[in-house]
Amino acid sequence: MPSILYNPQNAATKTNPGIDPKNILEKVEEKPPSKKTLAKGIKEIYGDFCSNTSIHGFQYFGQHRPRKEILFWIVIFVITIYFCTTIIVRIYVKWSETPVIVSFSEKSTPIWSVPFPRVTICPETKRAMNMSTDDTFFQLMEKLDTFLKEGQQHSENFTLADLERTLTLMHICKSGISGIVQITQSLLKDIDYTGNLNHMLPRVDKYLFTCEWFGNMVPCERLFNRVYTDEGICYTFNSLKADDLYREGVLKSKMRSISNETDDKKLPLQWSLEQGYDRGSDLHTYPARVLSSGSKAGLNVHVQSFLDEVDYTCNGPIQGFKILLHSPDDVPSVSKHFVRLAMDKEVMIAVKPKMITTSDDIAAYDPMKRRCFMSKDRQLKFYKIYSQNNCERECLTNFTYAECGCVQFSMPRFKDMPVCGEDKILCYSSAYNKLLVKQFKDGLASEDGLAHLPLDDCNCMPACTSLEYETEISEGHFDLVNTLKAFNNFDDYFRIYPGGKMSLMSIYFKENQFITSRRSELYGVTELLANFGGVFGLFMGISILSIVEMIYHFSLRLWSNMTRSAVG
Repeated sequence: MPSILYNPQNAATKTNPGIDPKNILEKVEEKPPSKKTLAKGIKEIYGDFCSNTSIHGFQYFGQHRPRKEILFWIVIFVITIYFCTTIIVRIYVKWSETPVIVSFSEKSTPIWSVPFPRVTICPETKRAMNMSTDDTFFQLMEKLDTFLKEGQQHSENFTLADLERTLTLMHICKSGISGIVQITQSLLKDIDYTGNLNHMLPRVDKYLFTCEWFGNMVPCERLFNRVYTDEGICYTFNSLKADDLYREGVLKSKMRSISNETDDKKLPLQWSLEQGYDRGSDLHTYPARVLSSGSKAGLNVHVQSFLDEVDYTCNGPIQGFKILLHSPDDVPSVSKHFVRLAMDKEVMIAVKPKMITTSDDIAAYDPMKRRCFMSKDRQLKFYKIYSQNNCERECLTNFTYAECGCVQFSMPRFKDMPVCGEDKILCYSSAYNKLLVKQFKDGLASEDGLAHLPLDDCNCMPACTSLEYETEISEGHFDLVNTLKAFNNFDDYFRIYPGGKMSLMSIYFKENQFITSRRSELYGVTELLANFGGVFGLFMGISILSIVEMIYHFSLRLWSNMTRSAVG
């Protein structure tokens, strides 16, 4: 039987004698490779990314699962993105609109690191002494009315000096009697109101009987300065000197806002609100400070008044003294915050500092966002030191000058700003109320987004670093008469001070340490990223590497695959 051998050539010839096998092999080898399209490459990368990514739920999108399962995970993923985005937006809005938070400090602060409060004492007594007659304010106004009706003719009972002092009292008496006389134009020009007050009202040593500071008896004239306020002469302790408080050009000498009667003029300024006391400063500093709490380490003052100097027609039935406690760099606002000291009383005022400090990291924020001014943000025209109270005082001065063309005698001013006469009392009195209404309307418009207050238009936000003094007051009866009788000094005292009444005022720190508050960033860059990362990680498992992974798959890896496919 013949052997059968397989021959491809014969087989091909027998099968299809018109086709050459060599040609078939050549055609197969010459067929170009198929190139990947971009859509096909993205589809492959997408499937690979879904299988390997760390983002929660994404792996289900790349699997060949029933449509209802894929639809379920799509709904879950959309809901997750919604809640994640909502929380992220809230965090960003809170950081953008309120970037500063006030919190309590972790450590307590000793009281010797802050100055003792500035103490301003204002007598309610406004009886004009050293005049040709011993008339009350009401009687003087009646004489003034007669003087005007009779053609402004002076007499022995109402001299030119009496006229000047009567017009001066019209600016400080608050009983409303000034309105009984209608004055349409100034009767006298260039009245020296502060000089008249010095001449009319008693000296400081008559009101302040004895003073004790640091446990030592000190003459009150060495501790207290004279200051002129809306209500007349007041006496202030531990204040900054005029040169340290007012800018150059402010008429502080003519205003005599602070006298030069104390010994602190020998000491340089060793304290600022933002920096505190200078390192290495001595125990006796300017402004003064104390080392411990308690009345023995504070200020104790015996104050007195006299029955024959009380004028109920000037300030009404309330007599005694007003006591103001404020920061040494603040000007006193007698009509705002005060403690009333009645006669025949012992008043103990325990003080607790309330201080807000500022961290350096909030300086970069806009003042309107942090809602406070740093010293470099706002420069006042009259004062070297910015505080909310000083700013409000300056704002009232500027507004009064714009409304009335003059300022009250107790306000800071420049040389070209005249002092209001008696014909402008109603104008500057109503200017205060007009300013309050204007600020109220501006505040409403600013909240509604209708207006934005410029920095130089009042806008007296708090200082970022501020110092206030909270008080706790207790009082008891001060029995001067029986005490003098017990020491057999009754006749001697009342012979020198007829009709005298006395009270004791003690001001001291309540505790040796206090807790400050601190303005700082709500979120720094680190905290903001941590919050964002926490939300993304909680809802979706996303991290920085997840984003890098996504960029890698759809850029570098997609490009590499497409390039390799084209080369192959």
